[in-house]
Amino acid sequence: MLTLHSLRKTLPGAPPRLLLDAVDLSVAPGEYVAVIGESGAGKSTLLNLVAGLDRPDAGSVHFGAHAVSALDDDAATLWRRVEVGFVFQSFHVLPWLSLADNVALPLALAGVPAHERAARARAQLDAVGLGERAGDSPTRLSGGELQRVAIARALVHRPRLLLADEPTGNLDADNAERIAALLRDAVKSSKACGLLVTHSTAMAASADRVLRLARDGRLHDA
Repeated sequence: MLTLHSLRKTLPGAPPRLLLDAVDLSVAPGEYVAVIGESGAGKSTLLNLVAGLDRPDAGSVHFGAHAVSALDDDAATLWRRVEVGFVFQSFHVLPWLSLADNVALPLALAGVPAHERAARARAQLDAVGLGERAGDSPTRLSGGELQRVAIARALVHRPRLLLADEPTGNLDADNAERIAALLRDAVKSSKACGLLVTHSTAMAASADRVLRLARDGRLHDA
């Protein structure tokens, strides 16, 4: 479903720095793939290209029937709203909204009626073990709980592509293990394509395949 073909991306500068070079990757529905690499190797850039947030210098990104790398900004935004769920290291949970309202945000952007948004947000919070706290403020949560809210928000609109960028970087070992299991289970249960980028080999161990983004800009078997 997700196919990257001969992706190339250079970081401007004097001299320019090659981040990605001839990157090929295919991810099937229900498959969870981890890409590991050092900080600055280009892992986040790779996710941005997959999500249509950035464009490659050469090569292509396809997801199903969509040529993602060829979409204009408006079309890419609409595609992401429907197809993509993001989980980031920094949570990005809005402190002035309840947990339920945070989780329901993607549904609001998609125009889902309020009663359905509320029901789906509560169900997704139940799935990550926070259903009883749906009305709470995020300011009352721990880092591990905030990341579970972020996962619920990423999944509530039932995306077919789940992208995770260092999702356990701010968490202790126990919470990191729980988040790793939640992400893997989400990919498997929904038959989504899952792509994780991380510097943590422990986090990557939960994936079906682990690849390394090397300093030469290419993906290698880890």
